[in-house]
Amino acid sequence: MAKGKNTLAALTLGAGITAAGAAQAAESKVLLLVTSAAPQVQGMAMVLGNAMQQQGSEVNVLLCDKAGDLAINGYSSALLKPKNVTPEQLMGKLQQGGGKVSVCALYLPNSEYTQADLHEQVEVATPANMAAMMTADDVRVFSF
Repeated sequence: MAKGKNTLAALTLGAGITAAGAAQAAESKVLLLVTSAAPQVQGMAMVLGNAMQQQGSEVNVLLCDKAGDLAINGYSSALLKPKNVTPEQLMGKLQQGGGKVSVCALYLPNSEYTQADLHEQVEVATPANMAAMMTADDVRVFSF
């Protein structure tokens, strides 16, 4: 009978750990810092962001330097295989799922663009807000 109790205890503990892991995934927050000009790197950042979002994470994206061009109306990069989508299309899917996209505070003043050139749902990040997000205990930061 002791063996049965141990099995039941292990199953109960395992279920508790699984439930806790699922709850943690549902509450996780992610910040993707994208600075690369390489379309494959930009695309992979968005692919992973979409995958994290599908797993329950709240996803925020900060675009800096040449990656900021993804946020510009009319900007179009080459299609990426195997799905034949652009990084900006993948970013749009992320936004449709609730993801937030911002350009860094230095992007617009150091480019030929203004805030009027940004896609409708893209914001200009403030250093204070980004610093708070990057240092928050409940946010994981990934750089591309």
